[in-house]
Amino acid sequence: MRSRVAGVRRRDRHGRGLRGPLTPPQAPVSRTRAERFDDLVDDEVRRLVRRWGRELARVAFAVEEVPDVEPWFDGPVPLSGTLSGDGGRPVRIVVFRRPVEARASGEAELARMVRDLLVEEVADLLGLSPESVDPSYDSPDD
Repeated sequence: MRSRVAGVRRRDRHGRGLRGPLTPPQAPVSRTRAERFDDLVDDEVRRLVRRWGRELARVAFAVEEVPDVEPWFDGPVPLSGTLSGDGGRPVRIVVFRRPVEARASGEAELARMVRDLLVEEVADLLGLSPESVDPSYDSPDD
């Protein structure tokens, strides 16, 4: 008779050992959806900062899961927003991951939506048109 410690499983029901991860942790396929979304936002922020670095020096960019809306809120769920800086804190541009992912039908549309949302927020902050912030704004192809 085998001794077995409660709760510890050495083999699965077919007698094989427990399996390890299928891919190494640094492989892109092993990244979570939230991590891939963060990467999209980071890429777009870097692209905008290359062009507007001086103007965006005191702006912080962030990703949050969902917007904080009141229970009686009856409008469309915001996809992004600009939060004013108070008390020495920088202005924050926030992209809300779950509403954006819910509206995008695929990876290409998700990347385009993230780009357009960030361009719109930066344009609004700087008082410019989105087309002047990024000439590729609202274009179907990258």
